[in-house]
Amino acid sequence: MSLLASSATEHRGITMTLFGLFVLATLAITVWAGRQTKDAADFYAGGRGFTGFQNGLAISGDYMSAASFLGIAGAIALSGYDGFLYSIGFLVAWLVALLLIAEPLRNSGRFTMADVLAFRMRQRPVRTAAGVSTIVVSIFYLLAQMVGAGTLVALLLGVNGDAAKRWTIVAVGALMVVYVVIGGMKGTTWVQIVKAVLLIAGTALMTVLVLAKYHFNPSELLGAAASASGKGAAFLEPGLKYGASDTSKLDFISLGIALVLGTAGLPHILVRFYTVPTAKAARKSVLWAIGIIGVFYLMTLALGFGAAALVGPKAIKAANASGNTAAPQLAEVLGGGSGTTGGAILLAVISAVAFATILAVVAGLTLASSASFAHDLYANVIRRGKATEKQEVLSAKWAAVAIGAVAIVLSLFAGKLNTAALVALAFAVAASANLPTLLYSLFWKRFTTSGAVSSVYAGLISSVVLVVFSPVVSGAKTSLFPDIDFHWFPLENPGLVSIPIGFLAGWIATLLSKDRPDPAKYAELEVRALTGLGAH
Repeated sequence: MSLLASSATEHRGITMTLFGLFVLATLAITVWAGRQTKDAADFYAGGRGFTGFQNGLAISGDYMSAASFLGIAGAIALSGYDGFLYSIGFLVAWLVALLLIAEPLRNSGRFTMADVLAFRMRQRPVRTAAGVSTIVVSIFYLLAQMVGAGTLVALLLGVNGDAAKRWTIVAVGALMVVYVVIGGMKGTTWVQIVKAVLLIAGTALMTVLVLAKYHFNPSELLGAAASASGKGAAFLEPGLKYGASDTSKLDFISLGIALVLGTAGLPHILVRFYTVPTAKAARKSVLWAIGIIGVFYLMTLALGFGAAALVGPKAIKAANASGNTAAPQLAEVLGGGSGTTGGAILLAVISAVAFATILAVVAGLTLASSASFAHDLYANVIRRGKATEKQEVLSAKWAAVAIGAVAIVLSLFAGKLNTAALVALAFAVAASANLPTLLYSLFWKRFTTSGAVSSVYAGLISSVVLVVFSPVVSGAKTSLFPDIDFHWFPLENPGLVSIPIGFLAGWIATLLSKDRPDPAKYAELEVRALTGLGAH
C-alpha cells in the first residue's frame, strides 16, 4: 500500500465526512430544483431563467471536468510542456464556440442540437442521426469522469483492489441518475455552479501554497520541476511526449485539432446555451466562462509542475500509471505530508472537490444525452411529434437510467486510461460528427438532409472505428487491452483523419443529393440565428 493510501486510510473519517456533506448538499439542491420543475422547458432548459454570469459559472463547471483537474495536472507532471498542450487546446476551443456557435444556436433551437439541424431538413432522419451522435459522444465523455471517480475514491479509501473502484463507479452512476431524474436542468445547473466555485477555490489555494514554496518565483518552480523530473531542460521544452517520432508529431496535431474544434460540438456544452433568456445572455455566459476557465487552466501549470517538483514522477506513477492522482498527492504534500493531520485534511478537501467535479459533470452529460433521446428520438422520431410533454419528460428520465447503466458497464473496463486522453477522444468524436453538420446547417444555404445525415454518420463511424483500432484500445502498455494487439491506426487521437471525413461527407452528399432545400426556410433560419426573432 502506498504512503498516500495509508495516510488516506488513517484519516478516512475526515474524507468521508467531506464527501458526505457535499453529496447531501447537492442532493438538497436537486430536490429543491425538482419541486420547481413543472414542464419540459424547466426539465431541459431550467426554465431559461439563468443569468449570463450564472450560466458562465455552470458552463465552466461543466467544462472543468475530472480531465481538467486530475488528467491535466497528471499530464503536466509526467510530460512537462507537452502536458500543458491539453490546457491550451481546451481554452482556445472556446473562441470557436463563442464566434461561431453560441448565439446562432441559442436563437435557432429549443432544447437540443437537433432542433437546429432539423429546422430546415426532414425531421426524422436528421433527429435520429443527431440523437445517436449525442448519446455516443456523451458516453465517451462519461467514461473519463467515471474512471477518474474510481481512481480517486479507491486512492482515498486506501484500497488497492479493483473491487473498490467498481463500487465507486456504480455509486457515481447511481448518483448522477438521481440528479438528472429529480432535478432536471435546474438542479444540474445549480450543482455545476456550486462545484465551479469549490473547484476554483481549491485550485487557487493549492496554487498559492505551491508558489509560496518557491517564494512566488515561477522560474524557481519550473527549475525544481525539471530537476525532479529526471529529464532536465527537456521537461520544459516541446517534444518530450509528442516529438519522439513522426507519428507522435502527427498525434499532437490530431489532438490539437480535436481539442480546438471539439468544444463547439459537445452536447452537454451546447444545451447550456438554452438555459438563458436571450442571445445576449448566451454571449455573456461564454465570455464569463472563458475568463473563469482561463484562470483555472493557468493554475493547472502550478499544479502540474508543483506535483512534478514536490511529489516526483516515480511516486505519481506508483499511485496511478496515467498520473490521474497527481493533484491529490500534491495536496497531501502541501498540507504537511503523509501521516500528518494537515496533509490528510487538504488531501480530503481537494479530493472531495474533485469528486464534486465528477458528479456535476456526469449529471450534465447524462442530462444532455437523455434529453436528446427523449426530445429527438422518442418525441419526434418514434412518436412523430405526438408525445405529450409529460410523456417526453418521463422518457428522458428512463433514458437517464439506461445511459447511466451503459456508462457504468463501459467504465469498469477503462480504469487504466488517462482521463485527459479519454476526454480528448470525446472531443474528436464531437468535432467529427457534430461540428461539420452544425456549421453547414447554419451557414450553407444549399446544405441538404442527405448532407446532414452523411456528415453525422461518417464523422461518428470513422472516429469510433479509428479509436477501436488505435493504440488506445490495444497494442500498448497503457491500452484498454494491453495483452492483445489488433491496432492498425497509429495515432491515439483520430481527429486528424475523422474531422475532415465529417466535413467532406457532408459536402459530397449535398452536391450529389437530389434534395432541393427550401430557400425560404434557410432565410428564416438565418434571420432567427442572427437576430433572435422568433427564438423560443
